[in-house]
Amino acid sequence: MSAYEEEMETAGNLGRRLGLNRRQFLAATTGMAAAAAVAAAGPMKSAARAATAGNGVLVPPGKRGIILYTVRDAISRDPLSTSLPSGFRAVLQELARIGYKQVEFAGYGQHANAEGGASLESVEGARLLRTWLDDNGLEAEGNHGFIPGSWPLSQADLDRFKLHLEIANILGMGHVGTGSDPTGSAYKADWDVAAEKWNTLGELATAAGLKLYTHNHDVAYSFLLDSGPLDDRGRPTRSSGIRRLEYFLQQTDPGKVWLEMDIFWAHVAQYKYKTYTATDGSTQTQVFNPLGVVQAQTTRFPLFHAKDGKINTGTSNGYDMVPFGTGDIDYKSFFSEMGAKGYHNPMYEQDNAPGGTANPAQSLQYAELSYNNIAKLRG
Repeated sequence: MSAYEEEMETAGNLGRRLGLNRRQFLAATTGMAAAAAVAAAGPMKSAARAATAGNGVLVPPGKRGIILYTVRDAISRDPLSTSLPSGFRAVLQELARIGYKQVEFAGYGQHANAEGGASLESVEGARLLRTWLDDNGLEAEGNHGFIPGSWPLSQADLDRFKLHLEIANILGMGHVGTGSDPTGSAYKADWDVAAEKWNTLGELATAAGLKLYTHNHDVAYSFLLDSGPLDDRGRPTRSSGIRRLEYFLQQTDPGKVWLEMDIFWAHVAQYKYKTYTATDGSTQTQVFNPLGVVQAQTTRFPLFHAKDGKINTGTSNGYDMVPFGTGDIDYKSFFSEMGAKGYHNPMYEQDNAPGGTANPAQSLQYAELSYNNIAKLRG
């Protein structure tokens, strides 16, 4: 371990002994400027400086994370049927052994035979999970959990959303969110409704000391239908050239709503969505720049999915998912140039990491390979 890594480990251990987590640093903030100022203060400031000096580590040890969806097969595995890590407790222990310091949940379900039972989506379950996180020196950063689908909110939806906020606080999270786009619609009117809902939910989350975030897929960066002739249902058929999620950024409060860019899917969007039909019926070309979107509002992206892809133009997406560091996405440039170094939390993800019955250990093996490649990033 380098001197820099030892310094980061010492700082992290001190924070845990003092009972501090990133949520507590950021809980009092409601805007981007305030959040950035808090994140740059005290030990975090020196950590950020260290990340950009000396050996040029792009992802400091304390920022190396993984979303548990990547190892969902291990979490859902019956511990009575295998000697491999199974269930939350054993998997968290293995991820800590590999070196990860942050985890993002993808729900709170596991195999019924695992310690704690099938569902830990409760106050009691969260307390158990927090014990296992603390035991392994891990910090929970977020969760792809419940976001109400209905609008206006029903009382049942409101109560469940508030439960998720309570669980997030028990787990010490800084963020709470979802794995889905705000809406799957192409139409401006539906994105306006989504923005209204998310601003309201974001206000509730902010009051609980949390940042509400939405995670994107490629279609969210396709072009919004907001102009031109109307179809037989009164909906616009053409675009002004703005992309759906960029419009969502404009319509939501930067002090209440944040985003988690999946960098792989953003590059798929760059490959797939290059042209649109303008208001006058002409075809316009506009190549999407994922890094440019982040640079324009970098502190609105506290989380990333660091998912790698190998170029394959024989597929509709243009990329195949592969372990981090074995693909063609230029993460060195992305992490070097995105701004606000020391602020972002990249979570390794690989949707196809599970190896099934042929290789049941594969997802954790990929997690270790990817961790090592993240640690090697220099810029």
